[in-house]
Amino acid sequence: MGESAGPLLVEARTGYRVLTLNRPQKLNAFDGALHAALLTALEAAGRDPSCRAVLLTGAGRGFCAGQDLAEPGLTGSEADLGAVIERGWNRLVRAIRALEKPVVCAVHGTAAGAGASIAFACDITLAAETARFAQAFIRIGLIPDSGATWTLTHLAGPARARAMAMLGEPITGAEAAAMGLIHRAVPDDRLITEAEATCAKLARLPAKALSATKRALQAAEGNGLDAQLDLEALMQRELGRSHDYNEGVAAFAQKRAPRFEGAPE
Repeated sequence: MGESAGPLLVEARTGYRVLTLNRPQKLNAFDGALHAALLTALEAAGRDPSCRAVLLTGAGRGFCAGQDLAEPGLTGSEADLGAVIERGWNRLVRAIRALEKPVVCAVHGTAAGAGASIAFACDITLAAETARFAQAFIRIGLIPDSGATWTLTHLAGPARARAMAMLGEPITGAEAAAMGLIHRAVPDDRLITEAEATCAKLARLPAKALSATKRALQAAEGNGLDAQLDLEALMQRELGRSHDYNEGVAAFAQKRAPRFEGAPE
């Protein structure tokens, strides 16, 4: 069961957890309490061997409007937005990327500013076809943050990154999928069903191999080919000695479904 109150709802499912941003009256904009709650929930998911994937979504009519600009200390001569980013958004992006389990994101309605940045930082992001992603920082005199200058460039390419960042114009979920910013856009009424099915599938797959895959793909973003070839050999050496590898080969030979270590029934 999910918690009845608080800025984040946490629900345990068979093999995965659902983390729901729960400030619908603010379009799930982040304040300090939501940052702290989500960081704690990600850490708890990482420690729980029965949790093999995480689903991140939002309550109400949209995913996330980014930073709650009504929080104290965000304007005026003493404002330090760099400190706000370092203690909140940057920690959150790093936590998502460092979690040794896949993070699936389901986006409906609006994902704006850092809310869009977080969606782009997750491992597998699904969106409703009519969802709207916006990097609207330019409208308040800022640059995209929470890793967006990096993810936009790497996922969509420099030309599209410049247009999204400089013009601040929204795109739909379908357009985001076509640009390679997210994995897939689905009909609005199928979003949560598809996201839950994705998490359930991940929960049945070999956890060590998923973790290694996540680390290898992230390393590839900075490695040259030779370094990546060496890393792949190192990881395959370790995985080749695992129970899951032997089980997978045996299941293939016996033409049956594999039963990976720790997978839910």
